[in-house]
Amino acid sequence: MRCLGPINAWRDERGTSAIEFAIVGPVFIALVIGAIYLCMALFALGSLHYAVEEGARCASIQPTIGGVQQCTSSTNIVSYTQGKYFGPSTAPTFTYAALTCGNSVSGSLNYVVNLGVKQVTVPMTATSCFP
Repeated sequence: MRCLGPINAWRDERGTSAIEFAIVGPVFIALVIGAIYLCMALFALGSLHYAVEEGARCASIQPTIGGVQQCTSSTNIVSYTQGKYFGPSTAPTFTYAALTCGNSVSGSLNYVVNLGVKQVTVPMTATSCFP
C-alpha cells in the first residue's frame, strides 16, 4: 500500500459514501417511520368516523338482519358501532344520544405514538348524526 502525502490525502475520496449515509440515513429512516405512524393515525381516524356514521345510520333505520331487529336500544347501538371499528387495537369509547338532529353517535379514542424516548398521546373524536 502506498503512503499518501499531505496534499494527496485531501483528494482521497474513499469512505465518502459511508459518511454521507451516516448523515442522511437517520433522517431518512425517521421520515419513513413518521410516515408510517401518520398513516396508521389517519386510518384510525377514518375508521372511527366510519363506525360512528354506521352506528347513527343503524339507530335511525333499525335494519333487520337474520330475522332480528338491530339497534333497538342504546347498548345494541354501541355494540354495533364497536363492531364497525376496524382501526388499530386501541379500543374507542362510543356513546349514543337521541338529539333534535336525529340519532347521534359519538366516539373517542387516544392514539399513542411511541417515539422511542417518549410516548405521545393523540386524542381523536368523531360524531355523526343521522336523521
